[in-house]
Amino acid sequence: MEWILEPWPWYVSGPLIAMTMFILLYIGKNFGMSSNLRTLCTMCGADKTCDFFCFDWKAQRWNLLVMSGAIIGGFVASNYLSNNQTPDLNPKTVEHLKEIGFESAGKAYVPTELFGQEAFSDPKTLAILLIGGILVGFGARYAGGCTSGHAISGISNLQLPSLIATIGFFIGGLIMVHLIFPLIF
Repeated sequence: MEWILEPWPWYVSGPLIAMTMFILLYIGKNFGMSSNLRTLCTMCGADKTCDFFCFDWKAQRWNLLVMSGAIIGGFVASNYLSNNQTPDLNPKTVEHLKEIGFESAGKAYVPTELFGQEAFSDPKTLAILLIGGILVGFGARYAGGCTSGHAISGISNLQLPSLIATIGFFIGGLIMVHLIFPLIF
């Protein structure tokens, strides 16, 4: 049981992801999580108000199962198959995060200052989460997919736009972490 409680090394998880992508390519499917939001909106009737949602959502049911499996699998792994949820951060990173107000750095999986109960009582944190969510949603729509869709599925299909989008995601992440994040906190 110990082998399942620890993170799997790249030489196991990488080939498993590659095998999944080969199977999806073989059967003509594209992997991506953000496309599920469009499917869910269409299922709820959004196709009656916007042409973007006019498509055969039933052809995407398989991806809804993938999304459901990711949610259920994440819950099971987080609650029953994990010994330690705290990531092993560099001590300098922990020290820097504590200097800017993240006392939970190195003690929790995500900063409780942003994702804990106290976040709902702080207007600044609520604004950051709301604006960040809108920007991520807009970015995923504008880029034609999310990071998983472009970086895993698009690059596996040798799509140049997916390579460009993935490079953009990484550059945006670096700008956020090194330039914008310190200004916010």
